[in-house]
Amino acid sequence: MNPVAFEIFGLEIRWYGIFIATAFLVGTLIALREARRRGMDEELIIDLLLFAVPAALIGARLHYVIFSWDLYRDNPMEVFNIRGGGLAIHGGIIAAVLVGIIFSRVRGVSFWQLADIAAPSIILGQAIGRWGNYTNQEAYGRPTDLPWAITINGERVHPTFFYESLWNFLVFLFLLWYRKHKAKNDGEVFLLYIILYSLGRFFIEGLRIDSLMLGPIRVAQLISLVSILIALFFLYRRKKELS
Repeated sequence: MNPVAFEIFGLEIRWYGIFIATAFLVGTLIALREARRRGMDEELIIDLLLFAVPAALIGARLHYVIFSWDLYRDNPMEVFNIRGGGLAIHGGIIAAVLVGIIFSRVRGVSFWQLADIAAPSIILGQAIGRWGNYTNQEAYGRPTDLPWAITINGERVHPTFFYESLWNFLVFLFLLWYRKHKAKNDGEVFLLYIILYSLGRFFIEGLRIDSLMLGPIRVAQLISLVSILIALFFLYRRKKELS
């Protein structure tokens, strides 16, 4: 598939950017709707996004560049070329969470409430954004003969981008259901997002051949395990504090 969707006055508009923009728009609309339902000022969500989205993009890019420095050592200006891909979602999530914590303290609002509002939007955005990996012919898995394999460079491989997109969409549906019918304490939806996303990412990452590595360790799997443990700790702690 051609990664370039179309051109405007000689400027290439890539599918990767279109998917990211779509993910941002859809996620924002869902978050604003939930803020209205909770009686929260929608301007607060917009203000948060103005800080969190740029931070997430920078964090995602930095994460990828740090663990792929060999690709940029001889041409450091390529660090700024994000239109061609190269965003690591874990870096984006970490950056966005840090911004959210600072923002909530400055504005005097609950971080956990903001996080619960944002969580379904984030995972749905990830589900949509993964299709940008398909157009860039990246984030695929090892060779397979399964009937749903895709062909990359003449070889049939696992469509791991699709596995993760599907998993993320299922998590999105679950979070919406849980938020409406089961959630009792602020923070539960966000922490379940971290746990479920990380669980799926850990297993799917094991199929990929382009993982970011830290020695013999897949970075995404390591971060996923640590994230699950941290989220479980906070989930237990908050239930105990609020019981």
